[in-house]
Amino acid sequence: MNDPLGDMLTRIRNAQMRRKSTVVTPASKLRAWVLDVLADEGYIRGYDKTTDERGHPALEISLKYYEGTPVIREVKRVSKPGRRVYMAARDVPQIRGGLGVSIVSTSKGVMSDTAARQANVGGEVLCTVF
Repeated sequence: MNDPLGDMLTRIRNAQMRRKSTVVTPASKLRAWVLDVLADEGYIRGYDKTTDERGHPALEISLKYYEGTPVIREVKRVSKPGRRVYMAARDVPQIRGGLGVSIVSTSKGVMSDTAARQANVGGEVLCTVF
């Protein structure tokens, strides 16, 4: 798998199209950090660390819905393995006028765009969520 984070975002997108309550993805530190930001921003209910049928570590993500529609309307991968996207703190984009969130990997950890601006740190823009 070339893009583990892109795979997780695609699994979330597909599960929400099928109105699933949970989705399972292989575990990694980066995926867990991104899920922490999504949970803090209110896009998912949370996640639990489990193991899959072969005994490998996995993350079970509890998806969130509001009146039957998914809370996450759109999720896009910005920085990809073939083209990394780095931005300074002042250049990190606001998504839909601040209604959405950009997830940024900084030297101080993975955080939302607003937290990166407040900490005055830039980094790799991983994905955008609305």
